[in-house]
Amino acid sequence: MNEKKKIIVAIDGHSSCGKSTIAKALAKAVQYVYVDTGAMYRAVTLYSLRHRLWNGSLPDEEALTRHLCEINITFRLNTNGVPETYLNGENVEKEIREMKVSNHVSPISTLPAVRKALVQQQQEMGLQGGIVMDGRDIGTTVFPQAEMKLFVTARSEVRAQRRLLELQSKGDTTTTLRQVLENIEERDYIDSHREVSPLRQAEDAHVLDNSDMTREEQNKWVLELFQNIVAN
Repeated sequence: MNEKKKIIVAIDGHSSCGKSTIAKALAKAVQYVYVDTGAMYRAVTLYSLRHRLWNGSLPDEEALTRHLCEINITFRLNTNGVPETYLNGENVEKEIREMKVSNHVSPISTLPAVRKALVQQQQEMGLQGGIVMDGRDIGTTVFPQAEMKLFVTARSEVRAQRRLLELQSKGDTTTTLRQVLENIEERDYIDSHREVSPLRQAEDAHVLDNSDMTREEQNKWVLELFQNIVAN
């Protein structure tokens, strides 16, 4: 692998299909910077909930737009070398993964002002290359020029089971598989039908369906793809 060639790796795909796991593993293996854009939208969602910037079940777009300049999202490595999300200096990694945030993040992510602000931040992060970024529109909107584009998917029931296990590992004993599955299917629909930067596979993206793959198998597949792209 040519160490001097630092590329942009854009990983898109459906919710709860392992994008972050794949991105973190690849970034660690090749010593690139990892950015979880989904966490950024979750952090904005958490902020909006804390400040009650909602009109019933919908976000108050005008009010949230005024608050965007007050939202600072950063990533820091914990003692295990794993990146965690900070909202205005506070570690919110655990809280942004809870169902209360999951149930509200899609409406927030459809707001043009939110997407514009976060996309600008994301593009600035990738100016020098050497970055692995995952989300819903990285290869189509944020970095259409990315040298490596990956679109990850898996069957919805498989994704729901994985998500439930993740919640349970963090102490959630009340959320059911049905609730998680309904949330995932709803987010799939919203993400694919929003007017601004809808979820779609870039024409030049490599597709990875990891429904029946182990974590080791998928990480090996992605690393080999990366090495082939960098070598050519």
